[in-house]
Amino acid sequence: MPQDYYELLGVGRNASSDEVKKAYRKLAMKYHPDRNDGDKGAEEKFKEAAEAYEVLIDPKKRSVYDQYGHAGLSGAAGGASGFHHVDLSEALNMFMRDFGGFGGGFDSIFGGGARGRGRQRKGQDVRITLRVTLDEVAEGSTRKVKLKALEPCDHCSGSGAAAGSGASTCSTCGGAGEVRQATQSLFGQFVSVAPCPTCEGEGSVISTPCEECRGDGRIRKDVVVEIEVPAGVSSNNYLTLRGKGAAGPRGAPPGDLIVALEVQDDERFERNGDDLVFDLATSFSQAALGCEVTVPSPYGDESLKIPAGTQSGTVLNIRGKGLPNLGNGRKGNLYVRVQLWTPQPLTDEAEEIFQRLAEVEGLPPGEMGFGKKFWNKMKDALGA
Repeated sequence: MPQDYYELLGVGRNASSDEVKKAYRKLAMKYHPDRNDGDKGAEEKFKEAAEAYEVLIDPKKRSVYDQYGHAGLSGAAGGASGFHHVDLSEALNMFMRDFGGFGGGFDSIFGGGARGRGRQRKGQDVRITLRVTLDEVAEGSTRKVKLKALEPCDHCSGSGAAAGSGASTCSTCGGAGEVRQATQSLFGQFVSVAPCPTCEGEGSVISTPCEECRGDGRIRKDVVVEIEVPAGVSSNNYLTLRGKGAAGPRGAPPGDLIVALEVQDDERFERNGDDLVFDLATSFSQAALGCEVTVPSPYGDESLKIPAGTQSGTVLNIRGKGLPNLGNGRKGNLYVRVQLWTPQPLTDEAEEIFQRLAEVEGLPPGEMGFGKKFWNKMKDALGA
């Protein structure tokens, strides 16, 4: 069983974002590959810490994890949200993203010298909102969405260089992607590190850029993305499709596609978590004599028996016909709330029948606390 993320980082479940970030940085510095000579055990701990940090630092992911645990994260993905165990490259990029702003990234933090090539700039994340129906929430669905996004240039295969040419090492930084300047002070020598102004931190330059993309390696295109919407989602859920965002410049990795889900209101039902409530209008004769009716559900019509003597406001339960739980797949219930329908206006014949009924039916049990009992039953049925 996967280790609890809070225990892994050594923080409490009520830890603030700053506390989570501080705990992650401490572990990441301890187990970073550059400090452990390629030790595989340290590398695994470095990746585990990054994965825990990625979840707990994100309010939405943390909410899902707090409610459903690891199963909730997997369920939210369903092959579509893109949640997965981070690899070493992602863990390093995450550390660089949040703690690499101290000048020269890893080297500056650890006190080393310039020793790497320039880094590629990842493509931007793309965020969209996808509206889904309650029926799609019940069954899950596959949606195709058309986007206008940056894609690798076909003319230069994303390199940004014209045919027959290519990128060359930046002469200013020697391919390091950064420049350093040492200054002397009373406290000793300080080294400031900044992205190379010539190559903008990439370590290479293109002398003959592609005419189609003007050296960027990307052009804007219409693309169709297939999105798997898992069953049981709510409007506060989102999906992350790794690598489906904008392409990175000149062959750099693409960003992610963030899909915010918005569940449309369904006029048939009220939603209460995984449970649904349907208001059924019944005539006095149906409620008094009992009958069998058909009610809708997200999975098709359901037959329901109304017992004789059913009172207005009575809640009947059809088990397992609500919505699936995002974490474990178990379905909620469909509650049918009986509402007495009064015909208006009355026909002469109906009025005569009701006049005769009034003479024999007696008084309603208002003095017997019926209203209070009804609301207690409602709370019990809905789990309030």
